[in-house]
Amino acid sequence: MSDVDFYAARMDRAARAALQEGLSGLIVTPGPDLVWLCGYVPVVTERLTALLLVPGRRPHLVVPQLERPDAESAPGAGALTITGWTDGEDPYAAVAKLLDGQGRYGVSDNAWALHLLALQRSRPGTAYGALTEVLPMLRAVKDAYEVDRLAAAGAAADAAYEGIVDLRFEGRREREVAADLARLLRENGHSQVDFTIVGSGPNGANPHHEAADRIIEDGDMVVLDFGGLKGGYGSDTTRTVHVGEPTAEERTVHELVREAQQAAFEAVRPGIACQEIDRVARQVIRRAGYGEYFIHRTGHGIGVTTHEPPYLVEGEHLPLVPGMCFSIEPGIYLPGRFGVRIEDIVVCTETGGRRLNNTDREMRIVA
Repeated sequence: MSDVDFYAARMDRAARAALQEGLSGLIVTPGPDLVWLCGYVPVVTERLTALLLVPGRRPHLVVPQLERPDAESAPGAGALTITGWTDGEDPYAAVAKLLDGQGRYGVSDNAWALHLLALQRSRPGTAYGALTEVLPMLRAVKDAYEVDRLAAAGAAADAAYEGIVDLRFEGRREREVAADLARLLRENGHSQVDFTIVGSGPNGANPHHEAADRIIEDGDMVVLDFGGLKGGYGSDTTRTVHVGEPTAEERTVHELVREAQQAAFEAVRPGIACQEIDRVARQVIRRAGYGEYFIHRTGHGIGVTTHEPPYLVEGEHLPLVPGMCFSIEPGIYLPGRFGVRIEDIVVCTETGGRRLNNTDREMRIVA
């Protein structure tokens, strides 16, 4: 299949999904949705760029005229009608004339308020909804090509982990270890590093701690959560290591998180509600008396971004279907003391779950 056919099929699928949900179409602005749908990665400025997908019509991309050559070289450009607008013209009029004056449209989550409000003024009878609310499944179910890309990203993150545990932790600052993680991700093929969390000792009790100047000491538990993009698809994995010999309680908490993660993984199957995976992991931790210290959802979807639907959280009734890819990452966070999190990316298959991260989930002792 050519690039043009590949992206044309994606845009057609998106337009048909909009029709099924009673939408008049989709308005897609720069960001992951635009990349996923037509392969175009524009410079993000205040100038309007918008892809309009309407069922039964050829996809239409409105771009600043000075960026038109870049748009025409995008992989999916052959499936698009491209209209350029020049500075001094009203770009919203170019989009508004393509809209049903009484239509309801799905809009990219990251569309600028500046642009959306201007479109509303141009077509006051229109209504809009965020894509993750009106079409939460649009990018949630991956095909074999996407799963292969995610598996490659996961393997690269695994290689970075195997590299970092061979380096010294004690006596070094968290940000130094984080820099090593970023380097290892790039050495293993990542084009973009999104995060390198290194939470040592009490900092590990903050799930989104940013690596700082704290010096890692003997006796510290260290949470390592890192990922980015390789080949356009995300990686995200967490392992918790220990500098020197752990205490009995540290071993107990780590083993409890590992058991919760394993139980949640084993619960993955087509048809089970997303919230049930969260409940399985939470039940293991709650029964052991640490329920109040598991303070976030069990997982999130991953694809061309590291966080996207589906979300494994209480209240999410969407069923898992084959091709959904998501993290499973329970944790326990003891304020002022330490934290533990273990995370793998998992794909739902016809028969259960398949891990895309395969490093050892037992506690690793580091120097």
